[in-house]
Amino acid sequence: MARLLISLIAGALFGAGLIVSQMVNPARVLGFLDFAGTWDPTLAFVLSGALAVSIPGFWLTRRLRTPVLENKSHLPPPGRLDGRLILGAVLFGIGWGLVGFCPGPALAALGTGEAKAFGFLAAMATGMWLFGRIAQR
Repeated sequence: MARLLISLIAGALFGAGLIVSQMVNPARVLGFLDFAGTWDPTLAFVLSGALAVSIPGFWLTRRLRTPVLENKSHLPPPGRLDGRLILGAVLFGIGWGLVGFCPGPALAALGTGEAKAFGFLAAMATGMWLFGRIAQR
């Protein structure tokens, strides 16, 4: 029960942070990615804040013998890069650059009523379903 409550609080805090930082606004994200045009650097502060939290968190996680709320760690082994991971990262980046959404902000944008988020999430679910079908073969 404690794990579920902490997960709920962390997810709500993360979603609120995405809304406050305007990561749910595709125009803001696309402005940040537009280095050749009218570049909007404000999301660099969001990314810096994310790094300021995640780097010490990963450092601490790697030093714990067991996770605080789990029986085992779910971190990938260090130094493991393969073609599927690289292809996934490239596809993620292309999708983010084309539409200005990635999965977390798109889910948070549902709470704001952003119509584009519904379309993005439908396309994402379809892509996940197709991948599952292809991966079975």
